[in-house]
Amino acid sequence: MNCAIQNAEVLDGAHLLQILWHDGVESFYPAVWLRDNCQCPECYLDSAKARKLLVETLDVNIGIKGLSFDKKRVHITWPNEHCSDFEADWLKKRCFSQQAREKLQRDLFLPECQYWGSELQLPTLDFEDVLRNDEHAYRWLSSLKRVGIVRLTGASDKRGEVLKLGKRIGFLYLTFYGHTWQVQDKIDANNVAYTTGKLSFHTDYPALHHPPGVQLLHCIKQTVTGGDSEIVDGFNVCRKLEEKNPRAFQILSSTFVDFTDIGVDYCDFSVQSKHKIIELDDKGQVVRVNFNNATRDTIFDVPVERVQPFYTALKEFVDLMNCKEFKFTFKMNPGDVITFDNWRLLHGRRSYEAGTEISRHLEGAYADWDVVMSRLRILRQSVQNRNRISDP
Repeated sequence: MNCAIQNAEVLDGAHLLQILWHDGVESFYPAVWLRDNCQCPECYLDSAKARKLLVETLDVNIGIKGLSFDKKRVHITWPNEHCSDFEADWLKKRCFSQQAREKLQRDLFLPECQYWGSELQLPTLDFEDVLRNDEHAYRWLSSLKRVGIVRLTGASDKRGEVLKLGKRIGFLYLTFYGHTWQVQDKIDANNVAYTTGKLSFHTDYPALHHPPGVQLLHCIKQTVTGGDSEIVDGFNVCRKLEEKNPRAFQILSSTFVDFTDIGVDYCDFSVQSKHKIIELDDKGQVVRVNFNNATRDTIFDVPVERVQPFYTALKEFVDLMNCKEFKFTFKMNPGDVITFDNWRLLHGRRSYEAGTEISRHLEGAYADWDVVMSRLRILRQSVQNRNRISDP
């Protein structure tokens, strides 16, 4: 960042530090925040990047007793003679101005979202390149975060490839269906995906209170006719629904819906959850779609007069998903791995003919967005450092 301090002074009765930077920008830092975030070994465990100072010992009305500075750092003395040093770059990064905070949040959470419909150009990378090369892995995860889906080609036609991707990011998300699971026609199927019938647009596992964030599907065998994959950008459809029918959007983003999943697989399970189909953050932005018609419970915990309006809103939402302008259809080939955002995309499948042998086989797995974002931040730093070194 290479920031330089031009001036520093104490304001507001010693409760506020003002810094004037060489670029003319001013930053303000409350004394209590500075004391709370002292970086000395007594207050901060550098090996764990974690605060040691306890809130119990923090004087929330503390003031700054002494201040000195140069271009690269600020030195503060506190009333009990404890001292704190803060690097200029560290302070500038944590500036409390709205512009600085927004920039830092973008850097931390990478919220950029590229909406799409039937015109989607499916991002595609080589499977082995992603496993072996940090730059390709970074492209994979950054595209996954921005677009919501990436296809990897060139994997084998054997089980175990999604486990390699799990190891590449860190680890996979264990559910009641196992670390990985086999999508194929099964007798007495314990999931509608394990049949040959059409699957309507859905997100996976809203029956969990914390549904898996990322899904990985590896095509091992593909049927000749049918079995095409269908996807839709749920965030884009939500935008359209809010624009076209605000009342329907309001109902789906405020009504808690019951989901259930009961059966035996990795172990026996009886799962219940409640979700709003369209989940918003505190700014009103869509952050997750929770919808699986197969596991939507018969129990519906709303007053009777709200049932009909809910169904009307839900039908409008599903009809929008199925519009040609939003739906993207493709067919997976053996060796393809589709990785996608299960909080954003809804996916489905066209039906296919059942045969005497298994004609279509996918191996699936889940990953948590926290794990994926952790790897993405590490890869970004690695790639940036490498590029910095290679620049003349």
